[in-house]
Amino acid sequence: MQERDTLGLTLSGAGRESLAHYQRALHELQCFVGDPVGSVNAAIDVDAGFVMAHVLKGYLYGLATEREAMVVARECHEAASQFGATGREHAHVTALGHLANGRWHDAGRVLEDLTQEVPRDALALQAGHQIDFFTGNAPMLRDRLARAMPAWSAGMDGYHAILGMQAFGFEEMGDYARAEALGRAAIDLEPRDGWAQHAVAHVMEMQSRQRDGISWMRANTEGWTKESFLQVHNWWHLALFHYDLGETDEVLALYDGPIYGARSQLALNMVDASAILWRLHLGGVDVGSRWAGLAASWAPKAKAGNYAFNDIHAMMAFVGAGLSEPARELLDAQHEAMQAGDDNAAFTRDVGHPVTLALKAFGEGRYDDTVRLLQPVLSIAHTFGGSHAQRDVIDLTLIEAALRAGDAALAGKLSADRANARPASPLSQLFVKRAETLRAGAA
Repeated sequence: MQERDTLGLTLSGAGRESLAHYQRALHELQCFVGDPVGSVNAAIDVDAGFVMAHVLKGYLYGLATEREAMVVARECHEAASQFGATGREHAHVTALGHLANGRWHDAGRVLEDLTQEVPRDALALQAGHQIDFFTGNAPMLRDRLARAMPAWSAGMDGYHAILGMQAFGFEEMGDYARAEALGRAAIDLEPRDGWAQHAVAHVMEMQSRQRDGISWMRANTEGWTKESFLQVHNWWHLALFHYDLGETDEVLALYDGPIYGARSQLALNMVDASAILWRLHLGGVDVGSRWAGLAASWAPKAKAGNYAFNDIHAMMAFVGAGLSEPARELLDAQHEAMQAGDDNAAFTRDVGHPVTLALKAFGEGRYDDTVRLLQPVLSIAHTFGGSHAQRDVIDLTLIEAALRAGDAALAGKLSADRANARPASPLSQLFVKRAETLRAGAA
């Protein structure tokens, strides 16, 4: 039994009813809205031998960065492997197997080869793009989509998502004009495309266009919040604009409301919560009991050790709340993770572990140690995932540590670099002034 999707791709084991559920799940994933797991489960319930339904479900869990979710991803891989499939589908099954076992780079390469051959495979582009994001591969964030773009055109199902992903790839490579144009075009086609919305927000963050960013996010709030599982991250982007302007009350209001008011237990959402509180912490803002609540949510994940990017954000919460035991458990889990044979071993060894130690040192007032641990990491920080905007917290921590350590030369250099990169940022100018004051005091 086979059906073809709206782009002409063969789907083994699919019937007309299950195909409708599958295509709804794919659309929900492309927009980051609704319940794609529920939709793909409905497809599997109708046709248990629907290969790509198992694959899609596996990607949804495998890209969640939750340790427990990887178990489901492996189950999906096992299920998909049992059925007859086309060559294209076999490539997906292979990629899912790599992802489910922590081989992020291998999964990305399989999907890269697949979309070179079948550039209209929307799911392969989507999964590959997310893998590029989680591994911090900015060139591939751009090139994976750019190679496929000639095969796409307006009117094709999911074209908005292709534009939105290409926009984010251009942004991460510093091609801001093209990124913004494509992101806006994607939103014009599909106002609920949360990824495209966030791609334009990234452009404005990188260009320190805070007021433009606030206007951009506020103009389409209904589009990117309604039933969206990316909405916390997009609210975080709005908070970043207010943070750079020094509008602390607004940042805290966003934290207490849409960012962490619901106390999400998902790591991807808690990462954003930690990231915004840590920025405030660096500026000496008293966030009250907020750290304690967030740290309590992170504590059960302290021993996960499956994704280094999550680890550093968990440590932020433990440091902020003054919790030594989960901090120790996290470091122990990292030591174990570094002995594994998956890609996270390198993510942790090269970047995650030294940054985690640096955050702990910062919390203990050992600013010289924070500087010592973070300086070697800056040039390779992208290799453990995230975006420029997310990894900026490492730079911010290093600058603040240098200032507090009294290292006028380093603080001056780092603050000047930031001001050159973001001259319109009030925060950049504040760092420059503080570094100048430190230098004058040392003279």
